[in-house]
Amino acid sequence: QVQVVESGGGLVQAGGSLRLSCEASGRAFENYAMGWFRQAPGKEREFVAAINWSGSYTNYADSVKGRFTISRDNAKNTVYLQMNSLKPEDTAVYYCAAGSNVVVVTTKPDRSPWGQGAQVTVFA
Repeated sequence: QVQVVESGGGLVQAGGSLRLSCEASGRAFENYAMGWFRQAPGKEREFVAAINWSGSYTNYADSVKGRFTISRDNAKNTVYLQMNSLKPEDTAVYYCAAGSNVVVVTTKPDRSPWGQGAQVTVFA
C-alpha cells in the first residue's frame, strides 16, 4: 500500500498546458501500476490514464488520447500527467491511485486509498 498526494492543479486557459504530479509514500511504489482519474461536478469519477510499473506500457481514455501523457520516475516515487491542448471539458478534480497491475488500476485501484485530488479548471 502507498499513500498519494496530488499537486500541480490550477486555472489555465483553453489550449494551454498543465502538469500534475503525484507523490507516493511507501516502499513498494515501483512494483505498482499507477493511474490518473478525474471527477467533474455532477459526474462519476472516470479513468484518464494508466502506466505499468516500469513505464513501458501506457493506456489512455479516448477523450484525452493524443493530448495527455502519463509518465513516472520511480527514483522519486512520483507519477506525472502532462496535459496539453486543454479544453473546458477537462475541468475536474484529478486523482492519482495505485494498483497491482495496469488492468486493475484502470477500474479499481487496490494499492492506495484515494487522495485529496488536484483541482484543474480550464476556461475559454
